[in-house]
Amino acid sequence: MKQENSLVVATLYKFVSLPDFAEKRDPLLSYCQQQGMKGTILLAQEGINGTIAGSREAVDSVLEFLRSDLRLADLEHKESYTDTPPFERMKVRLKSEIVTLGLPEVDPNEQVGTYVSPQEWNELISNPEVTVIDTRNDYEVSIGTFKRAENPQTTTFREFPEYVRQQLDPNKHKKVALFCTGGIRCEKASSFMLSQGFAEVYHLKGGILKYLEEVPAQESLWEGDCFVFDERVAVRHGLEEGSYEMCQGCGRPISAADKASPKYEEGITCPYCFDSLTEEKRVRQQEKRRQFLFKSNHKNE
Repeated sequence: MKQENSLVVATLYKFVSLPDFAEKRDPLLSYCQQQGMKGTILLAQEGINGTIAGSREAVDSVLEFLRSDLRLADLEHKESYTDTPPFERMKVRLKSEIVTLGLPEVDPNEQVGTYVSPQEWNELISNPEVTVIDTRNDYEVSIGTFKRAENPQTTTFREFPEYVRQQLDPNKHKKVALFCTGGIRCEKASSFMLSQGFAEVYHLKGGILKYLEEVPAQESLWEGDCFVFDERVAVRHGLEEGSYEMCQGCGRPISAADKASPKYEEGITCPYCFDSLTEEKRVRQQEKRRQFLFKSNHKNE
């Protein structure tokens, strides 16, 4: 919910040929810093992907700057609001892919699945002939997903192609519907599946975030919260901030029940990473925790 002094959080991406992407980095970083922007933007030959946060005026200014490049003139973005700064600094990084599938030959600029609006999504995924697949990683799926959705149980997006090769058959799964957080992963996943011979591949335009923003809760087929990659951790319908926190040890979302576990130690570990925590990492986490508390206690001095 937007408050008077809320920060605007803008997520954006576009698959578009950017052969000069490396040359765009420094001017973009400089401009974002001038506007007091915080967040991360990825640039690659295949396009742009990022999440940024700042004042209303700063976000509008950066989006205008990006769209001044004619190749990004129709760059779409999604917005939510937060009272707590979700990022500590501004980064613009150069990458080989803006979302890492590990197959450079898969190019959504050449072929991509059929976009489905949030308003049309419920009808599609309610069709028993449609195989609904959550393209996100297992820890994201664990706190929320769509009804009927299959969980590939991947730990990284790089594992998705193997899941498709092992578990899906173009002759059997004739209609497939994909979704992800903001639309970028399933856009690339749809391009890959088309290259593997799947005839009808659909994907949710704008991702879960757009669905939660536009589809009323009483009509929704979404269950749970949606993990987001910033300090909010998770959001709900209307993009209201969820109840999850993030384990500083492994980055997984953790619930109140997880925090009640004897395997939970604030800023150090949680039930998901307790058994794999080495003494060396514990010492590192304890030092990071000490520094965080020191900064928090002295930031107003």
